[in-house]
Amino acid sequence: MSAELLLALEQLEKERGINKETLIEALEQALISAYKRNFGSAQNVEVNIDRVTGEIRVYVLKTIVDEVADPATEISIEQAKRFGADFEVGDIVEVEVTPRKFGRIAAQTAKQVVMQRIREAERGIIYDEFSNKEEDIVSGVISRFDRKNVIIDLGRVEAIMPPSEQTPGEKYNVHDRIKVYVINVKKTNKSPQVFVSRTHPGLVKRLLELEVPEIADGTVEIKTIAREAGSRTKIAIASRNEDVDPVGACVGQRGSRIRAIVDELRGEMIDVIKWSPNPEEYIAASLSPAKVLQVDIDEENKVARVVVPDFQLSLAIGKEGQNARLAAKLTGWKIDIKSESQLKNQLEAQLFHPVAVPQDDEIQEEGLQEATENNSDYDVNQDEAE
Repeated sequence: MSAELLLALEQLEKERGINKETLIEALEQALISAYKRNFGSAQNVEVNIDRVTGEIRVYVLKTIVDEVADPATEISIEQAKRFGADFEVGDIVEVEVTPRKFGRIAAQTAKQVVMQRIREAERGIIYDEFSNKEEDIVSGVISRFDRKNVIIDLGRVEAIMPPSEQTPGEKYNVHDRIKVYVINVKKTNKSPQVFVSRTHPGLVKRLLELEVPEIADGTVEIKTIAREAGSRTKIAIASRNEDVDPVGACVGQRGSRIRAIVDELRGEMIDVIKWSPNPEEYIAASLSPAKVLQVDIDEENKVARVVVPDFQLSLAIGKEGQNARLAAKLTGWKIDIKSESQLKNQLEAQLFHPVAVPQDDEIQEEGLQEATENNSDYDVNQDEAE
């Protein structure tokens, strides 16, 4: 049984990656408990498993005394001398007490310990594996739904995608293969809990890193990402090599690289924008696909006033303000967008219609009326965008 035990532990180490020494130490501790349970709980016991032969020996640790009061824990100096001439009163001596029928107990205990340690070790291995994949992409198969959570089979563990991490408009079906972004891995008494997302901006970032070699090798850098999952994402990028066009590298020949990412995100639109240290250039680019005529910035208040052609105003603002909102989030600036004609009318009003100073009781009423009537331009704050 002893040799077979070692062979079994070695096999477990190869197949499951569970350290053999860890298993042996756990088995020794379990055998101590088993011995005390069957042969005497008051004794101070040690169990040793020979690492070469697998032979199991049980020892009781006894204190050497002149006169024995408790035979379970004490031994006389005369008896101790049988184990070594150098022992003195107060020393601890190991007395072998291995029962003849201890092999049966050892076999049962070994089975229990091994099974328990296999479960614990596998949980630890899975936790280590997936905690190293936090902020990375994994691929799995949708196995079931638990309330509103999507449960994804990742092979060795199931991942949970809560409703807040599910992309609006995406349909999830059992047996569908799906790529997800690992946001958090938690240890539990059972299997580790892996939480994943389809809405996190990091999903787009990692897809780009996997698809674009220039990003993977550091030639092109992703500066910021603003995302409204399922609808549109804006990505600001910069090149560390002036000979490499960052936008062209990300888009790929005939749009092949960016199209692969759009397909993975099930049609989500992606605007790749060249980052610039110049705020005017960066803000103008952030409103892509709209063309910007003019950008005036107020650096102190972090406000940008943008002018676009009349026919581009709706494009610059976007559906329900989305384009402007994402641009504000991407750049960190409050953006006020006007068309050419709106700016012209505003300037003419200031030039040809002198403003009379109102009485105090007229100020509030006039301001309210003006705010109600003049709603044709668009103003979005970066804080509101978030």
